Amino acid sequence: MSTPYPFTAIVGQDDLRLGLLLNAVSPAVGGVLVRGEKGTAKSTAVRALAALMPEVPVVPGCRFSCDPASPDPACPDGPHAEAAGVSRPARTVELPVGASEDRLVGALDIERALSEGVKAFEPGLLADAHRGILYVDEVNLLHDHLVDLLLDAAAMGASYVEREGVSVRHAARFLLVGTMNPEEGELRPQLLDRFGLTVEVSASRDTDERVEVVRRRLAYDDDPEGFAARWAEEEGALRERIAAARVLLPRVVLSDGVLRQIAATCAAFEVDGMRADIVMARTATALAAWAGREEVTADDVRQAALLALPHRRRRNPFDAPGLDEDKLDQTLDEAGPPENSDGDDRPDPDGGGDDDGGGGGGGGVPPQADGEDRTPPQGSEGDSPSPAPEGTPDAPGRPAGGEQQPVAAAEPFRTKMLSVPGLGEGAAGRRSRARTEHGRTTGARRPEGALTKLHLAATVQAAAPHQRARGRAGRGLVVRRDDLRQATREGREGNLVLFVVDASGSMAARQRMSAVKGAVLSLLLDAYQRRDKVGLVTFRGKEAEVALPPTSSVDAAAARLESLPTGGRTPLAAGLLKAHDVLRVERLRDPSRRPLLVVVTDGRATGGPEPVALAGRAGRLHRSEGTASVVVDCESGYVRLGLAGELARELGGTAVTLDELRADSIAGLVKDVTAAGRAA
Repeated sequence: MSTPYPFTAIVGQDDLRLGLLLNAVSPAVGGVLVRGEKGTAKSTAVRALAALMPEVPVVPGCRFSCDPASPDPACPDGPHAEAAGVSRPARTVELPVGASEDRLVGALDIERALSEGVKAFEPGLLADAHRGILYVDEVNLLHDHLVDLLLDAAAMGASYVEREGVSVRHAARFLLVGTMNPEEGELRPQLLDRFGLTVEVSASRDTDERVEVVRRRLAYDDDPEGFAARWAEEEGALRERIAAARVLLPRVVLSDGVLRQIAATCAAFEVDGMRADIVMARTATALAAWAGREEVTADDVRQAALLALPHRRRRNPFDAPGLDEDKLDQTLDEAGPPENSDGDDRPDPDGGGDDDGGGGGGGGVPPQADGEDRTPPQGSEGDSPSPAPEGTPDAPGRPAGGEQQPVAAAEPFRTKMLSVPGLGEGAAGRRSRARTEHGRTTGARRPEGALTKLHLAATVQAAAPHQRARGRAGRGLVVRRDDLRQATREGREGNLVLFVVDASGSMAARQRMSAVKGAVLSLLLDAYQRRDKVGLVTFRGKEAEVALPPTSSVDAAAARLESLPTGGRTPLAAGLLKAHDVLRVERLRDPSRRPLLVVVTDGRATGGPEPVALAGRAGRLHRSEGTASVVVDCESGYVRLGLAGELARELGGTAVTLDELRADSIAGLVKDVTAAGRAA
């Protein structure tokens, strides 16, 4: 086994380390979600935490890590006779993104269950992680049903496996840690709420701190064991402090005054439900125990709010997570100082306040060897400026004549359903019909691999004709593996929604661009709710560009759209051909995800020789490949040319006006987008 990087050798990342340590002190906090850019020590910190956890006493031979002092009465390996336990290190179990449901929760041997009545159960990762750490890297890329199972087990402390009336239950209490890069897509708000704490991490912009990070990492790579030995004393001290905080935790007093501050804070920030109040109370208690105190203070409440509330205030994918600290301080002041407080409840602006001198927001994280324990603020002077939007006079090679500044988007609205026809087999989502692991049962087939969803009636029907030949003598049914049938199910899939947006000068007339942006934002919000990937192609002037390659991050698409300027001619054919290139690459990368092309334009085509004919040929190219498409007609005024409708016919798709796109509109009904035939 390789030597893990020492936890105390991590430079900076105070909030990350504090969030992990608080969960180590009190697993009831509910885990931590780590959000941040790549290369910021997220995985390193999680794996290093396991070495600090106390050893776990277990029943010898139990696959579910039962505690010998109080074994689980429902343990599938039980009942356990009284015996001396053995100790082992706490485990860190990693859940890969491509894991199956059976790998996560475990699998039942259906053949033995039907023929012998035996609950033969193979434990999954939830059983392995019991009384340890379950680490989910890229949790935002995990299938939704797996995230639901994972968080349900974390909330209940148990895992249930159900297969056609046969059920197995086992304990599953673990410290849940998820990491994600927001650029690759967000978690749903309902899932965000299930994580106790969240922390944002980013790379330091301080030169000395970055040098120290590289120096330590190179030293570790050259000699992992020697590097770990140099930090053994600090690791031992931190391990003892965690153990001491765990012992102190039950004696920490949470006064009524503190509870009022917690409730007032959650009410002031309008968080949904009561989970935030409970998590804040547990976090503040853990902070007090970590600092060696038996009373919770206002500093603890403030730090708990900064860790437990930002992700619970996110209402839609376009909202930036965060917390107004001035409002937080004002709310704590108005709620009154907690009982037994001896003075000013405001946190020390230098981040101190504990005897150990630790920084990081009052939690008392052990200082680094170089004496620097705080990450400098981001976005300060010296950061590289954001590049100017393409097409502005500052961007070389772009036409600037006639360009207008970006306009704000109109208020988003709920859109009608747009779906791809036919039956797909893509990733689970909420848009188009598809064969999925979850959904309504539509038939049965022989299993191609491990049986996951038994079709009981089809299995019995397959086994029934052979009972006499198999020597059936009793009431039981003699079932062989060849008799088993897998249920085929139909649900919904997520698609690739590729937007092709006309940003030419004609779209700027009569302030149309504001309405257009509002419509595209509405469709982006719909794509987020339906678990789609999205991409954005824009065209204006002389060419088209990929403003956003296909991604699961709809807020990134919204940001690109918001800064989109308009002006110049209308190279419609270039936009359609650029979209064709994007879809061709995506078909190779993810062939099971079906595309939906959404062209937002008034249908005009100008610039170059025969622009209308070129646009028609580009549209027929998409139709020949069977791409489902819809044209959002942005033409307005009394005189309409109907060019968007012509484009829709070339694409083999559907045309819909901005008014018809609204779900509450009575102007028309958007049905499944017509798929193009193979013939041009």
